[in-house]
Amino acid sequence: MRLVVKVGTSLIAPGESIDIVRMRALVDQLEPSRHEYLIVTSGAIASGMSNLALGKRPSTVPLMQACAAVGQSALMNTYERLFFGKKVVAQLLLSSDDFTSPVRYKNLQNALHELLKLGVVPIVNENDSVSVRELVGAFGDNDELSALLATAVKADWLLLLTDVDGFYVPNGKRRRLLRTVRKLTPKMEALCNGKSKLGTGGMRSKLRAAKAASEGGVNVAIVNGREPNAISGAIERKIGTYFPPQRGTS
Repeated sequence: MRLVVKVGTSLIAPGESIDIVRMRALVDQLEPSRHEYLIVTSGAIASGMSNLALGKRPSTVPLMQACAAVGQSALMNTYERLFFGKKVVAQLLLSSDDFTSPVRYKNLQNALHELLKLGVVPIVNENDSVSVRELVGAFGDNDELSALLATAVKADWLLLLTDVDGFYVPNGKRRRLLRTVRKLTPKMEALCNGKSKLGTGGMRSKLRAAKAASEGGVNVAIVNGREPNAISGAIERKIGTYFPPQRGTS
């Protein structure tokens, strides 16, 4: 199978610096001999904040760009170390233009196809140093990017790993975890208003990403990445919130 795994800032940089233990736990769940993986990773800005000794998230776009530039290399270095002896990794920094321009989109698909054919694991992030759509809120903390990527490579699964168990809805005085969402409604989106401290996304952006990818024929799950077997559990539909494909893959 071909899987796109999106890892949020709240998972790999919960304390304003990269959590190596958490990242190792996630990478150790992968089965590169059986499946193809593409990883969409957040955390560059948080990593840059740590390296630049900034105590809080920057309030200006240029400073966020600088943090992303500093943090991205540290983030990739971490992935290279974690995959050492298992798989070669490749870095791709993308912007919205790579998906809206037909020529660039085709070039992106060709590059990804060749990397996967060579057994390489692409590590993908929004190009925050020069493209500020995510920084100003146009991209949902890589959620939208992961959906576009999953569609571009005709992935079997998109796994949106976060720090909650899935999508909850009110249920009296408690909340209820929705195990399957067959159609996303405006009412469902209206239930989502929170954003993480370091990331720019939230559950709403994950729901929209899930909708976009599922409409492209991809199985999608929003799942708690802190679970010991989050990836296999999501695929086996034992945990998380599942979004079935809305049409057959081509």
